Amino acid sequence: MYLDLYALQSVPPSNINRDDTGSPKTAMYGGALRARVSSQAWKRAMREMFSDLLPEGQLGVRTKFVVPLIADRIAAKREDLAEQSVDFAKAVLDATGIKSSETDRKGSDEGTLATGYLVFIANRELDDLADIAISWADGGVDPKKPDSKSKKDVQKAFKGIQAVDIALFGRMLADASDFNVDACSQVAHAISVNEISQEYDYFTAVDDCAADDNAGAGMLGTVSFNSSTLYRYATVNVDALMGQLENAEATACGVAAFVEAFVKSMPTGKQNTFANRTLPNMVAVSLRDDQPINLATAFERPVYAERDRSITQIAAERLATCAKDVEGAFAHPATKSWHVSYGVDAASLEYFGEGVSFDTLVSAVREAIESALASEE
Repeated sequence: MYLDLYALQSVPPSNINRDDTGSPKTAMYGGALRARVSSQAWKRAMREMFSDLLPEGQLGVRTKFVVPLIADRIAAKREDLAEQSVDFAKAVLDATGIKSSETDRKGSDEGTLATGYLVFIANRELDDLADIAISWADGGVDPKKPDSKSKKDVQKAFKGIQAVDIALFGRMLADASDFNVDACSQVAHAISVNEISQEYDYFTAVDDCAADDNAGAGMLGTVSFNSSTLYRYATVNVDALMGQLENAEATACGVAAFVEAFVKSMPTGKQNTFANRTLPNMVAVSLRDDQPINLATAFERPVYAERDRSITQIAAERLATCAKDVEGAFAHPATKSWHVSYGVDAASLEYFGEGVSFDTLVSAVREAIESALASEE
């Protein structure tokens, strides 16, 4: 079972995802320049929203500072081990194959142990590693020379039910490949349905305390921006997620959280400068039993506004037509679909099933997935 998510989102002048020159990211598609927001940027925004949607125990954290997190848990559980907590935290993490070394940490007066790359680790795994470290301390294990039997203990921390966000977005550990996790979701780079041209805002700032006869600016500069209607797409392999979470209800809640975070999140680049935060003009969700389908081909030819029809309206019509054509050509229609919209003629989206409120859509998705998975058990 696959869940496909489609969204059209009109974004005013903005620069929410910059390239190495500070300009909004772009892509060539269909021979035309499009605005682009990378999947990495939007997934980051989604993961940050997960903490409002799911319990902390079902989530993870991505950081180089894993040792301090484990050490804090050791000290919290056993005050008598507070002075040794860092040594044991480093020992259990090193036993996984993930090495740490001392580095400067912003806001700290002294060096802090850090890994050489970002580690995506579940809060449950951090707790379990802390428990293993405590058992080592109680068993007289030397944290600087743990034996091979003790090192095998760390395998236990990475077994069992996975954190929802790690299961959805995956994990790659260069030094501990046994603990890698295949992502159950895929998020496409958002691209504009319309052709864009980069624009530049020349701005000045006045010094409030300058002399009265000073007519010059205190500073000046430029910032690049564009405006667009973005086509966004993501898909979730529901069965693969079920395999990692091992529970129909947890899987359904995880997918529902993914849908809500996908729709309501937005990368925060230059947010204070442009106040560009919007919500999608339309969202469609389809459940499929064969394979995911990205409908980006609907916009290979750029969309242009007409006198009485907006870019978003025309894009919505094209998206629905593309879904109908693709599913008709390959005879694999979605098993269920729902859509939410505003500022768009709802009749143009009838192919995406019943038009509902967003809360109703999220609830319907959760119930449909839980029911389907429960029937398979």
